[in-house]
Amino acid sequence: MSVDAATVRRIAHLSRIAVADEEVEHLRGELNAILTFVEQLGEVDVAGVEPMTSVTPMAMKKRQDKVTDGGIVDDILRNAPLTEGSYFAVPKVVE
Repeated sequence: MSVDAATVRRIAHLSRIAVADEEVEHLRGELNAILTFVEQLGEVDVAGVEPMTSVTPMAMKKRQDKVTDGGIVDDILRNAPLTEGSYFAVPKVVE
């Protein structure tokens, strides 16, 4: 994949970054180098490689996946200016 000058300008516009005309060619080269590197990463055989959470060996902390209400509904709702039952009440913002 290759990035042209129009694409560089579009990326800059979408990113809300001001890019001078003399910078476009330099950025085009930089973006093409990044895309070339990403394409090289796609060629790496990662079959049988376990996902890592860190570069140092460590075990992920695990917990039970269960739904709870936290048991502190009253404490949380005490901060709200207006409530209805166990819910926050907010002003209607859409007609």
